[in-house]
Amino acid sequence: MKKILYQIAAAITFFTRIPLWILMDIPKENYRKIICFWSLTGWITGGITAVAFLGFSMLFPPILAIILALMIRLLLTGGFHEDGLGDFIDGFGGGKTKADILRIMKDSHIGSYALIGMIFYYLMLINTLTSIPKELIATVLLVGDPLSKFLSVIMMNLLPYARTESESKSKTLYDKLNPFRLIIACFFGIIPISFFLDEILWISMLAPLLVMIFMYYYSKKKIGGYTGDICGATALLCELSFIISIYLQSR
Repeated sequence: MKKILYQIAAAITFFTRIPLWILMDIPKENYRKIICFWSLTGWITGGITAVAFLGFSMLFPPILAIILALMIRLLLTGGFHEDGLGDFIDGFGGGKTKADILRIMKDSHIGSYALIGMIFYYLMLINTLTSIPKELIATVLLVGDPLSKFLSVIMMNLLPYARTESESKSKTLYDKLNPFRLIIACFFGIIPISFFLDEILWISMLAPLLVMIFMYYYSKKKIGGYTGDICGATALLCELSFIISIYLQSR
């Protein structure tokens, strides 16, 4: 149980800016086993974002409440996944060979592909959230976050890592999930949608599933595996496709 608690704390510390490392000394080896708890961190980030939206919507119109809630999430995660999406767009947009793509993704400077891509991403995200029924927005923010992270975990578990451990930005390679840990990741990813989203909207899970499958084959073809940037990009794109699918069904 103590090992599990360390791994959960490591996941929260790694995927958010919540400074649990101040309260406890987390052994480094626990960071290799955090992937099955990535969707659990989605409960935290998605939950806080949903609550922030509900709070801001009491004072501001929906579009401003959505923007402020997303700002809270960015502060909570440090833009960790957005950085991955930007690097993914830069690398796959500007690189032609595997070496080029990996080199560009590792470059800390933002390129024109990433800048344009992130503008379009947030325009689509904010406008789609604004367009769905107001009473659904908090629920979608809550359930879409862990679901998208779970799907990204599935992709990671199916692909090899495209770099060596020494080339990794975090200097850590994650352990592949055994069946039990995969069930844990599934539990944390699927339970919120089971509790909070109407059954008729469950078909919305199909869109992010297709996005994950596309990212799997695209990454495998281009660089033969995944990187942390690709995982962050997959999570955000899965979430966006989920929200778009909710909008199409609720029209």
